[in-house]
Amino acid sequence: MVAPQPFFQPRGTPFSVLHRLKALSRLGYQVDLLTYPIGQNVDIDGVRIIRIPRVPFIEKIAIGPSKSKIVLDLVMIFKTMQVLRKGNYDLIHSHEEAGFWAAFFSRRFGIAHLYDMHSSLPQQLSNFKSTKSKLIKKAFDALENYTVDSAVAVITICPELYNYVQAQQPDKPNWLIENVADNSLVFDREVDTAAIRSRVKTNGETAILYAGTFEPYQGIDLLIESSVAVVAKHPDARYVMVGGSPEQVRHYQDKARELQLQDHFVFTGSVPPEEVPFYVEHSDILVSPRLEGNNTPLKIYSYLRSGKPIVATDHLTHTQVLNSEVSVLTGCTADAFGAGVNSLLEDRQLGIEISKKAGLLADEKYSYDVYLKKTEEIYQFIEKQVLSK
Repeated sequence: MVAPQPFFQPRGTPFSVLHRLKALSRLGYQVDLLTYPIGQNVDIDGVRIIRIPRVPFIEKIAIGPSKSKIVLDLVMIFKTMQVLRKGNYDLIHSHEEAGFWAAFFSRRFGIAHLYDMHSSLPQQLSNFKSTKSKLIKKAFDALENYTVDSAVAVITICPELYNYVQAQQPDKPNWLIENVADNSLVFDREVDTAAIRSRVKTNGETAILYAGTFEPYQGIDLLIESSVAVVAKHPDARYVMVGGSPEQVRHYQDKARELQLQDHFVFTGSVPPEEVPFYVEHSDILVSPRLEGNNTPLKIYSYLRSGKPIVATDHLTHTQVLNSEVSVLTGCTADAFGAGVNSLLEDRQLGIEISKKAGLLADEKYSYDVYLKKTEEIYQFIEKQVLSK
């Protein structure tokens, strides 16, 4: 498995890689994971982590395309070739841009290639405003088509990506496997739940939880601005903001202070993944104000299972999973989002009803058993259709 990511760090694709590994371990596979030199080791039966050498002056990787990522990926290309020469592998399982060179090496070494597609990389260039060059975008389009074409099968993580691949290559075997896995299945460290409870509700406040990264596309600005209308009607409202780098936390603390809302916000910074479910447990409302992108945030699946009502923007990134029966969907403005939160604070029965329906949806479509079954299906397909020949 080739994952050009800081592994492990608590963010989107590394979480996905982590749960793929855990599922493959449960299914009895042996996996060598080739990844960046950055991140914490995680012990998983049957998994060996191989890291590329450290590159001077690169100690962290920002989310999205970056110059640092290009440098590390160049090192990974050579390391991938070295590992393939030494090993005796049945399959290359690539994530994100590693598919570009895995496609080449799969043909070079005669090894089947499974492409784990977390996003359309040409779309990422646009979403992160990484380049305005039409030539570069065309090159990424060509690379992506080559990668999908070379793969014996593709994993897509959300309906929009699934439909995108189907439209491009309708005959390509394509498994939709949403990132529904629960972190408690991997992390078992003891958690100080009493400390989390007191942080969420110091004096019995109504806790509104955001958990995730603090990147601009997540809509944190919108969320903070929307809180003005909420706090005006409900002075006991407390926003618990879980995640963010120190610099991002300081930025949004300043924004809350500018709006004179600092007493209604608690910023925890980044916390260990095993703690997040306890923040969810002690909260009253869960929010996702995301504004851009096509992929469903990983937190949405755990939100559905939580028994707590969800408020989310009425954006494709949410609506390919959520609907108005299982959540409160709002326009992508501060006024609309604030009104959505207020609707739950003023109608507790509404929260109970949508939470119940959310749990039923999670059990039916987004359980870990479904995740594990789909993972097993695609690997059995590869074994029967490719490896047995």
